[in-house]
Amino acid sequence: MYPDGLEPAFDKCADLGADERTPLDKVIEAMPLLSDVCNADLLLYGRAGESAVVVYHAAPSTVPSLYPVNQTGLVFSRREVNEVARVLHDGKSRQTVGWDLVWGSPTLQEVFEIPGPDGGAIAAMSSNANLLEHQRFQRQDSLYRAMVAQVRDQCFAGQLREAGNLGRLTEHDGVLIVDRQGIVRYMSSGAEHQYRRVGYVDNLVGAQIAELETSEYICFKSMDRGECMKQTIQEAEQVWVKRVIPLFPPSPSRGLLGLRTARNKPEGVVVFIQDTTEEVRKEQELKIKSAMIQEVHHRVKNNLQTIAALLRMESSRTRSRAAKNSLKQSVARVLSMAVVHEFLSRGDTSDIQMRDVCNRIAGEVSTGMIDPQKRVRINVEGESFSLPAQQATSCALALNELLANAVEHGFAGRDEGSIGVYLSENDDCMVIEIADNGIGLPHDFDLGSTSSLGLQIVQTLVRDDLRGQLELTNGRGVTARISFPKELARR
Repeated sequence: MYPDGLEPAFDKCADLGADERTPLDKVIEAMPLLSDVCNADLLLYGRAGESAVVVYHAAPSTVPSLYPVNQTGLVFSRREVNEVARVLHDGKSRQTVGWDLVWGSPTLQEVFEIPGPDGGAIAAMSSNANLLEHQRFQRQDSLYRAMVAQVRDQCFAGQLREAGNLGRLTEHDGVLIVDRQGIVRYMSSGAEHQYRRVGYVDNLVGAQIAELETSEYICFKSMDRGECMKQTIQEAEQVWVKRVIPLFPPSPSRGLLGLRTARNKPEGVVVFIQDTTEEVRKEQELKIKSAMIQEVHHRVKNNLQTIAALLRMESSRTRSRAAKNSLKQSVARVLSMAVVHEFLSRGDTSDIQMRDVCNRIAGEVSTGMIDPQKRVRINVEGESFSLPAQQATSCALALNELLANAVEHGFAGRDEGSIGVYLSENDDCMVIEIADNGIGLPHDFDLGSTSSLGLQIVQTLVRDDLRGQLELTNGRGVTARISFPKELARR
């Protein structure tokens, strides 16, 4: 798996053999990390006849990229990339330096050869840094500049093992350089500020990290294994992500190394420390708020179910059939709202899957409103879509009313039938259809002047809450169609 899921443009490099691609894979894996360390855009070039192909482009995350789009796969003539051609085609120098304008920005271009096992160049790496960024780098401590060059050479030699697992650096990361004995040789001002927050007032240069009260075990572990490592550490009230790169001594060989030997042990490490305290704190606060919101929805659901139970008790005490029917319909309406709050109490999102809601409403209507002696089935079909809580509640209430109407009026005098609920969406709107095979609408039915409380509720919900339309049509029974715009559903 390549960094950022971007495939290298090996297929455009006719002169690059399969045996040469394997070592270049190690270089590509480490390129995003190296671009962050160097604060530069890195472009790996391969040969294609007399042309040069950008096999892979890694843009830095620590500074803005010089390029508006990724350059991977672009093909350039020798004249367009003169400095690259000197290394890639002519083999005249291991490194060339030049100045250029990249999208209007004055840029320092350093070009390095990527050597193969036999010492010849199999690719060229162009490191392009904004001129101001380069001048700032030149003012850095000599130990820091030497570390950057060391990490760069190790990338070209394929020595940055597991670099792809480190993730990206940030412009605010603190930096420590520690030698083999665990002595701090360099400490950036950012790192000094980070350690001051956990109790170390003085600069730690010259200190033995084994004697610090902070967790520095990952430094020794990285040196022992000779590979890049990452660890999240809790220091007092601070949360740090430490990314450690082992630093190997310069190798006399110009070829790709790849293998560790007894003489090629790390001579130290560089540690990049990212302070994620605020991010972790905000994430914890969001989790707490989410849990509280879920608890509120859970209590609302319980209260609605209690109200439904009270209405059922009242229904059992009355002798009026009309009152019983009204109370039964009220129970169904309350429970349809409770269904939405139940789903909200389970998840960590405010969006509700409408197929799940429709299934629950269909179940409530089947058990609460259909005579057990009748064989009337309710089926839910179609692809689900999600809605915010307010729209989901309106849809649930409207669906409940339409199913109740179908059960009560569509199958009067009939012992069996079916009701289908169909969900769909197109480019513009969401659609919910309720179709039954009952007796149909009266010939003089007018939706605009109906006295049915249930249909009046549905019209109000669809018109005012969903900004949609309700249509009733006669066919083999009645089909009710609710449609409303997607834009409203995504608010």
